[in-house]
Amino acid sequence: MQTQSPILFVEINFSNYIFFAAKYNENNDLQIIEKIVTPNTGINVNKIINIQDARETVKKNIQIIEDKLNFIFKEVIIILDNFDYLCLNLSGFKKLNGSQLIKENITYILNALKSTVLENEKDKTILHIFNSKSVLDGHQTENLPIGLFGNFYNHELTFILIENNDLKNINNLFKKSNLNVKKILIKKFILGTHLINQNEEIENFFLIKINENNSQIVLFDNSSFKFKEDFSFGSKIILNDISKVCSLKTENLEKILSDKYFAINRYNEDDLLDKKYFIKDNFRKIRRKLLEDIVDARIDEILNIIFKLNVNLNSFEKKNYKIYLEIEDKLVQKNFEKNFISYFSKRSDASFDIIRNFDTDLLISNAANLSFYGWKKEAIPITQTKNSLITRFFRSIFGK
Repeated sequence: MQTQSPILFVEINFSNYIFFAAKYNENNDLQIIEKIVTPNTGINVNKIINIQDARETVKKNIQIIEDKLNFIFKEVIIILDNFDYLCLNLSGFKKLNGSQLIKENITYILNALKSTVLENEKDKTILHIFNSKSVLDGHQTENLPIGLFGNFYNHELTFILIENNDLKNINNLFKKSNLNVKKILIKKFILGTHLINQNEEIENFFLIKINENNSQIVLFDNSSFKFKEDFSFGSKIILNDISKVCSLKTENLEKILSDKYFAINRYNEDDLLDKKYFIKDNFRKIRRKLLEDIVDARIDEILNIIFKLNVNLNSFEKKNYKIYLEIEDKLVQKNFEKNFISYFSKRSDASFDIIRNFDTDLLISNAANLSFYGWKKEAIPITQTKNSLITRFFRSIFGK
């Protein structure tokens, strides 16, 4: 459902609020017409700790955009990149004994799985439900095998849940600006579906995001958001190790990174750091090779924990999945990109790409499409509607 009116998006991440106003042009392409980036006042890491400060920041910046556009927004689409959420996979089954699989069989399974989640996760709310896997007599099917005959049918759903209190606080954050939260989208979901839209042949992949102080890995399996895990470390520990082992001051290391020193591949074993990098400090003989060894050792440790030696990924055939890596700190990416590439080329059979730049307009357009139309693997749990979850599920599949 495309509209000629501006659409408001607000991204909340570990450091900022990002306000986007976008509008469809004459070619039906969604384009960003206003953007404001401001510190995420009132939020500490992944919790709203001061709702009043947060409200004032949100209200002030939305007012700026509304004044520029001479337009009053009634609703907002939220993009979350920091709040905790749970990824839960559940399976249900139906013994067919040679009979035909019908809609009512799947209805029963879906209702049973949703009831199980609601009964056991009373402190959480469902944000997304993904149709992860359909298996009839041991054969996985791309679409629901309704009408086929078999003996045993297994259906798997993935639930994405957020804490009730976090959801209430997010809604209250925008009430002060008279805005209704139309949809909350997980940013990794938006990024993953964007990658699939860009290359429909790649439906199975890991997306690893390394921020400065934390990291995350998510899995898309057969185009369905399937798994996520968070880690309390990021790229900053690489720089901390260099500073500690080599006794380099922060400002000296920042100068080295700004010069893209580590991006230079050609060097001799005995090459030393140049004197220009010792700002307000005595020059010391530090071999380039030592710095490279520190970087490689720490990158090995980070990626072994996240990916290679992660026991939570043992149930997945990692060699059959593509790996995408996104690094938040662009200086770290530019300096150490070759080190990350070297790690995966030596330790994984999977194909590997570093995500360097996302087209923000395309990402916001994808967020709008997901909000209006949903995803091909998603059953959208909108509690305001009178239709049941199952009705919406089949309607999204069959268009009825």
